Parts: sequence; C-alpha cells; structure tokens
Amino acid sequence: MSSHNTATIQKEYTVFPFGPQHPVLPEPIQLRFTLDEEKIVDVVPQLGYVHRGIERAAELNDYKRNIYLCERVCGICNYIHGMTYCRVIEDLTDTEVPERAKYLRIIWQEMGRLQSHLLWLGLFADAIGFESLFMQIWRDREIILTLNEKTNGHRIHLSTNAIGGARKDIDASLAKEYRKDLELVREKIKVLEPVFYKDKSFRQLTEGKGILPKNQANFMGAVGPTIRGSGIPQDMRTLDPTCKALDFKPVVYESCDSYARTLVRFDEVFQSIELINKALDQMPDGPILNKNEKFPEGTTIVRTEQPRGELIYYVEGNGTNKLSRVKIRTPTGANIPSLVSMLIGHELPDIPVIVHSIDPCISCTERYVQVKKEAS
Repeated sequence: MSSHNTATIQKEYTVFPFGPQHPVLPEPIQLRFTLDEEKIVDVVPQLGYVHRGIERAAELNDYKRNIYLCERVCGICNYIHGMTYCRVIEDLTDTEVPERAKYLRIIWQEMGRLQSHLLWLGLFADAIGFESLFMQIWRDREIILTLNEKTNGHRIHLSTNAIGGARKDIDASLAKEYRKDLELVREKIKVLEPVFYKDKSFRQLTEGKGILPKNQANFMGAVGPTIRGSGIPQDMRTLDPTCKALDFKPVVYESCDSYARTLVRFDEVFQSIELINKALDQMPDGPILNKNEKFPEGTTIVRTEQPRGELIYYVEGNGTNKLSRVKIRTPTGANIPSLVSMLIGHELPDIPVIVHSIDPCISCTERYVQVKKEAS
C-alpha cells in the first residue's frame, strides 16, 4: 500500500477596494473587501477622506451663528440639523417655542425627509439599473424643491430655523399650494408603487440581500430605516409631543433585508405627506418666535429623527456667547457597523445594493477634525 504526502493548500483571497471614488457610490468612503472568489469574507471601512472641522468651529463661533454652520453639516438633512441645534440652545436658555412654530418645524422637517427619501429612491434605482425609475422619481422630487423655493427662496437650504421658533411663516395661500403640490407628488409616486411591490426584477435584486436580524440590528446600534427594516419601531419622532398629536406611528418591516429598508423609505414618503397635511390643518394661529437673550449654560442632549435615522446633539454651555463643547452623532456613523455585518457572506455583485440600503452620508459623518484645543 503506497503512501502519499498531502500538501496543505494555501487559500488565496482577493482584496477589493470599493471607493472612495466609485461611479455607483457618490460618497468619499472606502470599503476594503476580502473576497474568497466572489464571496465576501471580510470588510474594513475606511473613513477620513474629508476633514471639515465643524464641531471645533462651533466652539469658536458665537453660539447664534452656529445655526447656519449646523445646517451645513449635511445639505440634504440641513433643516433637521439646524432645528436640533436650536432645540439644544432652547433647552439651555429655557426658551419656550410658540405652538405655531412647533407645527412649522414638523412641516419643514417632513419636507426635508420627503426630498431626501426621493433623492435616495432615485439613486438606489440607478444603482440597480432602473434608469427610467430613477428619472421619474427625481422628476417628481422637483415639486418638493420648488415648494421649498416658494417658502424661503432656496431649493435645498431652507434656513428657516431660529432659536425660539421660526424665521418664516406659511400663510393661507402658501398652505394651499403645499396641499395641492403634495397631492400631486402623492399621485405621481403612487403610480410607481407596482415597481417596488410587484416587479420581479426589483425584488430579485433586493430580497434576501444584506440580512440584518432584529437582535443584531439592536446590538449593532442601527438607527432609522435600517433598524425599522429589521422590525424594530425605533423613531425619535415618537418622543415629540407635536408628532404624537398628529397620530404618528413608525413604519416597520420585518424581512430584515435591503428590500425591507427600501419599502420603509417608500412608505415614509406617503407618511410625510400625511403628516404635513395634518400639521397644516391643526396648526394654531399665533406668534412664531420667542426671543431670549440669555447665554446657554449647563449641558443637554437632544435627539431627533433625520431621514437616515437618529441624530444626537450634545452641547456644553458656560454662560458666555461661546460654547465649551459641541458633539454631533449622525446616523450614518451609527449604521456603519451594521453595514459591515450585513455585507459579510454575500457576493461581489450585491455590494452596491447593500451599501446603498443604509443611505450613507459621509458629509454628515465626517463633521469634525482631530485638533488639539489651545491651552487655557
């Protein structure tokens, strides 16, 4: 009986960099994949391509000027960033916001969510090869941007935030235009519903891709549509008394995949339209701004719901016109660990679908720069 020496075969892996510049992903992040043939066995995210210094700048500014700075943490989510910062300062200065201004904030935050979700739905359609769907959704998004322009002269940056309320109001004639144009958007997006719910190609490309089980989504700290697509009804709008008065309930899907995360955003388009209409109907008359000239003192945290998920602002005030600390936690940073988890085990062609499914925004994530403070 002959014996044979068996040599150990060394398995070879391929390292594949996705980004920071890639035609499918218009965001400056690199995901370095380790592949066993076509299968993903490891993912290493690499941030740090954009250093913006916003948190440090917020400590050097007069605190009132930070409204404009925070609105530029992210262009698409600009209104909610500014609103969250205003709420932090209102807490630190005991500033009461008029009831009408609270409803105006609901309207404008949902307008921001609408245009963000429509932007993402179009980009996602483009990433998976549905070019016509992409163009139709972006065409319909123009109606929302035109409404923004009618409100304050800007298509993206509303700049209607003010500490103590709002800078602009919505009169009866503008409210009428809101209702008419939002109904037009609802009708146009409703026509596209069969693509999202019934199209076999769309479902084949998204169902079962990027599985994030409920317990893992919770453990990884996922937020926004990412965690709601895993069956967890976490939405910071449930903490807002004004949203509660409008009978708000989070949109949740249980299938835990890219398809579920897509449907959460698609359904939230209709939900945002409904919330805006309810807010317009129930908004009371009265002032829109209460001024308070006190300087912020103490520490506080405010949590709001961006289109991508939970946004946290932590601020330390020292009783002067400069803040001691401004810390911002954005949803994409919270969702990256979940993204790494859901990519492993899938194949190379699934990467664009899964990465897009968290709606990454690196502009939000890289809002700081690591610098040493001056010696006091």
